[in-house]
Amino acid sequence: MKQQTNATRGFSMVEVMISMVVMVVIMAATIIEMEPVIQQMHANAAADLILGQLRTARQLSIAKRRDIQVQFIGNNEIKLTQEPIPGVAGGPVVLSDLFLSPTVFFMQFGGMPDTPDGFGNAGAVDFGGVVGGPPIMQFQSNGTFVDANGIPMNGSVFIGVANIPTTARAITVLGTTGRIRLYKGSGTGWLQ
Repeated sequence: MKQQTNATRGFSMVEVMISMVVMVVIMAATIIEMEPVIQQMHANAAADLILGQLRTARQLSIAKRRDIQVQFIGNNEIKLTQEPIPGVAGGPVVLSDLFLSPTVFFMQFGGMPDTPDGFGNAGAVDFGGVVGGPPIMQFQSNGTFVDANGIPMNGSVFIGVANIPTTARAITVLGTTGRIRLYKGSGTGWLQ
């Protein structure tokens, strides 16, 4: 004779709900713990963008034998413009006009010293001792970074995410050679 079993298989609704609550709590904790890492990634991406734009400007100035003007606009925009050859028809050509990540800005954090290069930190953008930089800053065909008068100038660009000092990044340019360096902030100093 065959016995009938009335046992059902599977999980009860209460067990499923408890499992879902546990998963949601774990996911929320993970997201909260990941926020600083995400902000670090945004700062790194913005620093890489600026570094790439400056290196591109220098390389294009050498390759095309043209002056490439660099502008830091507002608190998160970098623009590259190819200057026309004097005496030749045509005007400036905008090569790129890019914005940093929405959470990253040209900014400095209180208590952070100047970079080891010592090119100035009077402002978030400081070239040739001018906060914001002079109106004309450009790479020349020999790779130097100069002002409107052709005088080489050193400078620094500081960026970060507001209220998170460990997202501080600095990009420096040595005017006489066009060398570009990236520094990462530790919250109290700079690491290369």
